[in-house]
Amino acid sequence: MSGPVVLITGATRGIGAAAAVELARRGAEVAIVGREPERVAATAAEARAAGGGAAVHEHVADLMRPAEVRRLAAEVLDAHPRIDVLANNAGAMFTSREVTADGFERTFALNHLAPFLLTALLRERLAASGGRVVTTASDAHESADLDLDDLQWERRPFRAMRVYGTTKLMNILFTRELARRAPELTATCFHPGVVRTGFGKNDGLLYRVALTVAGPFLRSPAKGARSLVWLALDPSAAPSGSYVIDQKVRDPSAAGRDAILAEALWERTESLAATYAT
Repeated sequence: MSGPVVLITGATRGIGAAAAVELARRGAEVAIVGREPERVAATAAEARAAGGGAAVHEHVADLMRPAEVRRLAAEVLDAHPRIDVLANNAGAMFTSREVTADGFERTFALNHLAPFLLTALLRERLAASGGRVVTTASDAHESADLDLDDLQWERRPFRAMRVYGTTKLMNILFTRELARRAPELTATCFHPGVVRTGFGKNDGLLYRVALTVAGPFLRSPAKGARSLVWLALDPSAAPSGSYVIDQKVRDPSAAGRDAILAEALWERTESLAATYAT
């Protein structure tokens, strides 16, 4: 039997790239998703060179745009008759509030709305193989300030780490609610640790300097990717709905365990996604 088919977003930097290479090395058929064609090609070449022998595929999409998420999903469904794992790994922290051409705050659009929509569009294909959805969360969720009436920080002061942490709480709540609504799938999320990546360097000199100085003390991307690879490939990995740190199931914050909040967030997000149905 051939290896599992793993679609991984945000696969051209940091833990996404490290995970893509390690998954390929272990014999998985990897479909790499990134925003820049050159980086996608470079990561794919590295994954092919890892020696696992399975095919490596390349997909380019800007996941901040719902139309691009839908185009990617259609392309993936056409290219891959089977999808065993969707790794929702793409994410970023932006240090100022700006909106996309669709009117979404960038952090919310990329970190929460994109994985929600992509998972919905691929759910049937994933279910056909009893698939897994693995989402990259963070312990930054512990500082979240989730207001269901202000999901995109239109009325509150924009504080980059608080906004980022709130989207990571959304990832955890999404995982919890997906596990409830889609028992045919295994939905998990994980905290990778603080990793040496391009995270936080999207804009803002202060953040870039701080992260550069801290670099030697941060985890390697390969170590940060371990839980992702484990959750994607190990049949005895964590049960559906779990939040994982270092390959162990942990309790998220009280908000991350709130089933009512998870359901309400799902319904709000579903309504937003439906606004951009085409």
